[in-house]
Amino acid sequence: MARESKRASNRFNWRLMFILVALGVAAGSSALAALKVRQYCITDPRFALSRDRNDALAIQGLNCAPRSQVERVFAADFGHSIFTIPLAERRRRLLAIDWVEDASVSRIWPDRLVVRLRERKPVAFVVFRSGVLLIDSHGVLLEPPAQAQFSFPVLSGVRQDQTEEQRAEYVRALLRVEEDMGYLARDVSEVNAADPENICIVALVENRAVELMMGEGNFARRYQNFLNNYAEIRRRSPGVTTFDLRLDDRITAKD
Repeated sequence: MARESKRASNRFNWRLMFILVALGVAAGSSALAALKVRQYCITDPRFALSRDRNDALAIQGLNCAPRSQVERVFAADFGHSIFTIPLAERRRRLLAIDWVEDASVSRIWPDRLVVRLRERKPVAFVVFRSGVLLIDSHGVLLEPPAQAQFSFPVLSGVRQDQTEEQRAEYVRALLRVEEDMGYLARDVSEVNAADPENICIVALVENRAVELMMGEGNFARRYQNFLNNYAEIRRRSPGVTTFDLRLDDRITAKD
């Protein structure tokens, strides 16, 4: 019995060794095959990103971001295999472009790249000594595109030395005014949110720009009350253009 058990154990050991060797050979063959495939994809010219092909680099979702900035991200990749291009690094560089909020880069067999962009959505103009910029809901400042036309109010009180989060607080105040006022917001050309407890707006009423101190809420009701009484207000204070609406039951002309 002991002799038979020993023979069975030897057969089992040889069988296990044979399986392990076979697996090692298979793994080695797979690794070698993978290496050859990788080498083929890297060196074969059929996989190279070509400048001669118009659709080699396809950019989708591009409206306001400068095309030259996007193309510059991939300038060094032309002439090289698409399989050597570090997609994560290219995406990181795309996200550094002001107008780009999100981006993805995909390899398309055998020799193309597709870039998909989601651009930022501006909500207002901001005016600095250096010029006029746009701002989005996250407080990011954007250079206005040369050909694009926007119809936004001016958000005043914003400074260039503020952080994006600080600027975003001003933007949220502007959006709160627009949401509360609804269709009446079409009259508003400027929102000053520097003081969150006393938001001021500039509105065009009967072709006349008036500055209104609105407080921190009830914007639509206070503005509508001003419109309802504007004829009498203009008759009594023809030269006044600034009014305090912070008290719901009264309108005060500010000389």
